[in-house]
Amino acid sequence: MIFNFRIVSDGAETFKREIQIDAQATFLDLKNAICDSCGWEKTMMDSFFICDDSWEKRKEITYEDMDLDSDQEAWLMDDAVLEDFIDDEGQKLLFVFDYMTDRALFMEMKEMIPGRTLKDPVCTLSLGHAPKQTVDMDEFDAQIDAKAAKAIPSADDIDEEFYGSESFNPDEFEAEGFDEMDFN
Repeated sequence: MIFNFRIVSDGAETFKREIQIDAQATFLDLKNAICDSCGWEKTMMDSFFICDDSWEKRKEITYEDMDLDSDQEAWLMDDAVLEDFIDDEGQKLLFVFDYMTDRALFMEMKEMIPGRTLKDPVCTLSLGHAPKQTVDMDEFDAQIDAKAAKAIPSADDIDEEFYGSESFNPDEFEAEGFDEMDFN
């Protein structure tokens, strides 16, 4: 059986990839196919997450065992076979390719093609440029600071109109029952 995955990114709006891969291939094979289609290095620390329909992470399949929490079951890409984790069309996955900034590709298993096999994965659709695999941390911090600055008004932005109109009439906010309440 062949799995057909659609892959998109919220960091690169025109980016789209579709990859067909044999259901008996490993997640490492899928990672390598993604990296090849994006022009990325294959040695970076990354993980796949099997998600529910709301994109909530359920199971992690990682490149290397970090052994951070021995209570949590760990699956390694090299050992994890796709068909052991994916059994329905529409299955959602995240491929976290940059742990420092938690950037990920959004994946959906679009189609199962029974009765066929593939020796090697194939990228059947490649649109747009892939997001950068890693970002400069100074550049990333500057982007975060710029977004925060836009969200919080500066002292220059605050004047009497920031707080409301001079024609404020407190009677407009009187609701039934408030005038009888004792607030003391």
